[in-house]
Amino acid sequence: MYLNHFALKVSSRCNLNCSYCYVYNKGDSSWNERSPIMSEEVFDATLARIRHHCISTNQKLASLAFHGGEPTLIGIKRFESWCNKAMTFLGDIAKVKLVIQTNGALINQAWAELFRKYDVQVGISMDGPQQLHDTFRIDQKGHGSYDSIMRGLMALREAEVPFGILAVVQLGANPLEIHHHFVGLGCKSISYLLPAFTHDTIAPIHQQYGTTPCADFLIPIYDDWFLNNTLDVRIREFWDIGRLILGGTSKVDALGNSPYNFIFVETDGEIEGLDLLRICDEDLYKTGMTVFNSDFQEIMEVSDLHSRLLSGTMPLPQGCRSCPERNTCAGGYLPHRYSRERKFDNPSVWCADLLKLFTHIRQRMEVSTDETLVYRQRLLDEYLEGCSVL
Repeated sequence: MYLNHFALKVSSRCNLNCSYCYVYNKGDSSWNERSPIMSEEVFDATLARIRHHCISTNQKLASLAFHGGEPTLIGIKRFESWCNKAMTFLGDIAKVKLVIQTNGALINQAWAELFRKYDVQVGISMDGPQQLHDTFRIDQKGHGSYDSIMRGLMALREAEVPFGILAVVQLGANPLEIHHHFVGLGCKSISYLLPAFTHDTIAPIHQQYGTTPCADFLIPIYDDWFLNNTLDVRIREFWDIGRLILGGTSKVDALGNSPYNFIFVETDGEIEGLDLLRICDEDLYKTGMTVFNSDFQEIMEVSDLHSRLLSGTMPLPQGCRSCPERNTCAGGYLPHRYSRERKFDNPSVWCADLLKLFTHIRQRMEVSTDETLVYRQRLLDEYLEGCSVL
């Protein structure tokens, strides 16, 4: 089992209260029972498990993501200490990449300089222009967070720290207004996430926004990006769909059914699989393992679900088996496939959106589904030929 991305939930609390947040506002309250901040003991034990995993798999890359909640709540001194400790403890066996996914509201000059010192890859969660952003991303007192986040972005820009933006698709909003706003901030990496719903919760959304609201949001952005020669802005979902259409494999967990190469560690040391499964059932993401008593490899033995996720062998939903994109989309993101009745044997709740988006991108790239199969076979043949040489 190959894991190169370790997401450490160093804080189980957040200074914002975003209305759509899957951690705090989708029915799961387990965060309230955890330590607010990860302890030194949990962090040290996590590093020991990562080191053991890297040695046992002979992998040479370890990406540590400071996650939450809101990770900057641990404070700048603790963050610097942990960056230094991670680099020192793991640097002799693997290349260590440090990442932080933050709402940006607490970033100042000191934080920005620290990110630059340790070459931390910074992801900022944001929704768009102020009026839209402040509708959904409010603080614990109900006030909008846009001004605070803009101060954080200014600190990053002044320190010449590059950043990416993680944005949830805002259904019914003006997509180009949002996209141009992000690009205008100097962002060169954007990810547009499909909203977190299951088959048990999606009906009101389709009733309000129609059958393909995500595709209707993303296609104008794609055309603006693709036709106006702004490909220097990396939009993760478009790159990934293009890679799949050209016969490659997915680099994100939302498409393609590739093996998941990440794991989560909570503030109390509990090891978790795919975090977003908490929108399906509060027990699905749990493993019963902690960094104090288990190696990461043992998650393969916890359940058939965890084993299939980490091996990339989740069965294709029955409803997808005649779909022309069954080998590219491969059913969509696992949490979006869930229903209480059929579990994961459903196409994504965003199935119509994904098919519409793939069809549109294929037309722009002038690559048919038959050509994708040819490209995929060619890449497979090259891979097998390389293996035979070795």
